[in-house]
Amino acid sequence: MAQTSFYLEIITPERQFYIGPAHALIIPAVDGEMGIYPGHEPVVTAIEPGELRYENEGVWESAVVGSGFAEIKPDYVILLVGFAEHPEEVDRKRAEAAKLRAEERLRQKQSIQEYYHSKAALARAMARLKIGRH
Repeated sequence: MAQTSFYLEIITPERQFYIGPAHALIIPAVDGEMGIYPGHEPVVTAIEPGELRYENEGVWESAVVGSGFAEIKPDYVILLVGFAEHPEEVDRKRAEAAKLRAEERLRQKQSIQEYYHSKAALARAMARLKIGRH
């Protein structure tokens, strides 16, 4: 008999965002969106800031997540991410201000390290703004 769900954990440094069953999961992986279903081949992948979606009992839930890692097994998936927020938790004004700050920092001459920090800040802000529109 085919497995119909897997155990999903979405963990941030501040909280356990979601722990429970899921029938499907779509994550923003480094090389594009990645769909995960019960019985998935074991893999570890990096997660990019963006929108995550998971389905349980016919209901799809969305969230915005930060960078992190996912360990995927046939019956278990754990995501360790920098942050995870429901669409209603996103502060659009704060995200817009963060986007503008990051864009301004990217226009300035800076070290390679500062450049990558600014790019990461911009990616986080853009992910929050994208899901905040839904």
